[in-house]
Amino acid sequence: MKADLHIHSCYSNGFFDPSEILRLSVKHKLNHIAIVDECTFAGVDAAKAVFSDSPVNLIEGIEIPARDRKRNQSVTILGYNISNRKYVEQLCESLLTARTNQTLRQLSFIQKQGYKIKEEEVRDTAKNPLILYPCHIFRVLKRKGYDDRSIKPSQSVDLLQGANECLVDVYEVIEAIKIGDGMTVLGCPGKSKTYELIPELASFGLDGLEKYHPAHRTFEQNILQELIDQYKFACFGGSDFHGESGAGKFASTLITDVREFPDILLQNYTKVH
Repeated sequence: MKADLHIHSCYSNGFFDPSEILRLSVKHKLNHIAIVDECTFAGVDAAKAVFSDSPVNLIEGIEIPARDRKRNQSVTILGYNISNRKYVEQLCESLLTARTNQTLRQLSFIQKQGYKIKEEEVRDTAKNPLILYPCHIFRVLKRKGYDDRSIKPSQSVDLLQGANECLVDVYEVIEAIKIGDGMTVLGCPGKSKTYELIPELASFGLDGLEKYHPAHRTFEQNILQELIDQYKFACFGGSDFHGESGAGKFASTLITDVREFPDILLQNYTKVH
């Protein structure tokens, strides 16, 4: 059994479309994959028709960046099998607007540095030209022969200022997913070092932890397994694949033990033929 429950598509901040993701899934002999685009269901909706007659089970998901206001810390929440999307989509609307505005500020900054790049070129690379992510800028830069490493990290810090100010409270995110009858998972807690938050989220109804992630070594996995056992969480994991940029290569991090796979994801799964 092979499952990658953390994949991004070109409908948010990934580079590959659903057909390319399916091709890679078949190539790597995956049984289950989940598309969890940032703040949008557009990618997974587009993937339904592509995966309908495939040997790979497509699981619906979404990734929502949030804020632990108590510790002033960024948190990633993954939501799966949300049957009523209304509240999640309302919550994500402001986040998508903020992400687009951040991207436009980044574009303006880069233009002032002498890069020959136009806003319409960036919008043309996006599936939805009204929703932009920084990856759309770098996609154009790469096509023009620029190397994104030429932008110094010290300069890029200015671009991120204010990016997290509009993040929704983590408890609001969990509540919206729960109202929609979905599963809530804390994404990549070993990378973000959000261990202190986990007991509080457990009492609020968090369903799972992302144990397997490219940023998690054996040390982090062991800590997370103890928390999974302690709070009876479901085990999740995946490559956090984005394509040309992102945490990991496709199928680089998987759930391979059928005993760890969260079977509850399949209870509401209906394959469309």
